[in-house]
Amino acid sequence: MADFPIPVSVLTGFLGAGKTTLLNRLLKDPALADTAVIINEYGEVAIDHLLVEQASDGIIQLSDGCLCCTVRGELVDTLADLVDRLQTGRIARLARVIVETTGLADPAPVLQSVMAHPALVQAFRLDGVITLVDAVNGNATLDAHVEAVKQVAVADRIVLSKADLVEHPGDLETLRARLRQINPGAQLLDVGETKAGVAALFDCGLYNPATKSADVRRWLGEEAAHDHDHHHGDHDHTDHDHGHRHDRRVRSYSLVHEGPVPFSAIEMFLDLLRSTHGEQLLRMKGVIELREDPSRPLVIHGVQKILHPPARLPAWPDSQRGTRLVLITLDMPEDYVRRLFAAFTNRPSIDTPDRAALENNPLAIAGL
Repeated sequence: MADFPIPVSVLTGFLGAGKTTLLNRLLKDPALADTAVIINEYGEVAIDHLLVEQASDGIIQLSDGCLCCTVRGELVDTLADLVDRLQTGRIARLARVIVETTGLADPAPVLQSVMAHPALVQAFRLDGVITLVDAVNGNATLDAHVEAVKQVAVADRIVLSKADLVEHPGDLETLRARLRQINPGAQLLDVGETKAGVAALFDCGLYNPATKSADVRRWLGEEAAHDHDHHHGDHDHTDHDHGHRHDRRVRSYSLVHEGPVPFSAIEMFLDLLRSTHGEQLLRMKGVIELREDPSRPLVIHGVQKILHPPARLPAWPDSQRGTRLVLITLDMPEDYVRRLFAAFTNRPSIDTPDRAALENNPLAIAGL
């Protein structure tokens, strides 16, 4: 059967980045036995050498026990079908799901499918986003396509492929620096580092599989957890970044408040942020110390306007308390976000504001 919720990993990357090559190798790893792989178009993925049979309903059994299926209709229907097959015994066991997006895809709808459906959130949990970047063409792709920048920005793991084909080492280091600038919280790997096993790519979620306990710092990203005010928008890159117009649209920064906050305050902050700039909020992670129960932190995870049902940890995993939110945004005014956050966390009178008035004029509360 399965241990619910089942972890879901999203494998993305622009056209030609090498997603299928990586996926082929991953599926041979015993650590990924009992994994379901969901792909957009089966005909575009060359994994024929792994097949032992193909069922009439589109579910493909791989030689190592993994399953491969195409998205039929909405992704939620495919995921729901996997759960049904598991519960009715048509699938013996399901340990993990990998969703491979198309090269031109915005990963946000895939993430929202896992996080927003009321039934699927009971059966699945988003483990992480793995983004492949072609080292040879990466800089040009990021310059030309904002979708590629968004794929990097929302990643938990960034994997560089074809690094051995780059003629000038300086170009590779420039790309590495650029990727770290776009997403400082993601772990950056070379595709060769994944050959030793799949552990480097998966288990990106809140809970550390080794310790079976919450690892907030790892989940938020070590740099983001330590650097309270990091964002790359203020750095001067005029010498080498004049063509990276898409990069400058993306910001990664943290919001920090020491001490507990009322649940009503954080709830209204999140509601207003998503209602006014939800489409620009690429990804958000956070841990919150609530005034109502400071001993049990609240964990939130959002993609654009969709917020995963908040979870409560049984206890703080380390000595660092307070509220830490890590945001990755596209074309979102950072000053507005910081003022809105300060309004709800720093003003004593904000505990019981006129909610209707705030919703009618959300900019007023931020002093804008």
